[in-house]
Amino acid sequence: MSDEKNQNEEEDDNFVKKTSKEATDLFGNTVDSAGRVIKSVSGEGGLVGKATDSSGKILKGTANKANDAIGKTSEAPGKFYRKARGRTDKKSKHDDE
Repeated sequence: MSDEKNQNEEEDDNFVKKTSKEATDLFGNTVDSAGRVIKSVSGEGGLVGKATDSSGKILKGTANKANDAIGKTSEAPGKFYRKARGRTDKKSKHDDE
């Protein structure tokens, strides 16, 4: 039964990470598409195009950092549970002796 719980927690954890990654990818694609539209209207090499590229890099970098934070945050409950579960198992084994 504990194996089933661990698998479910890992699947939930993976679900959170996968969803966050997909949202970050979607955001990045949206930023890239908007940049292409702006550059097609204003011109590729102009100041507006360069500002768009810089802004896009900043936005995508920020989204990636947020995605990393979400991934780490989603791992914390599982790690805490496994530590607590391990302590409980050790205590119960000692109580049986």
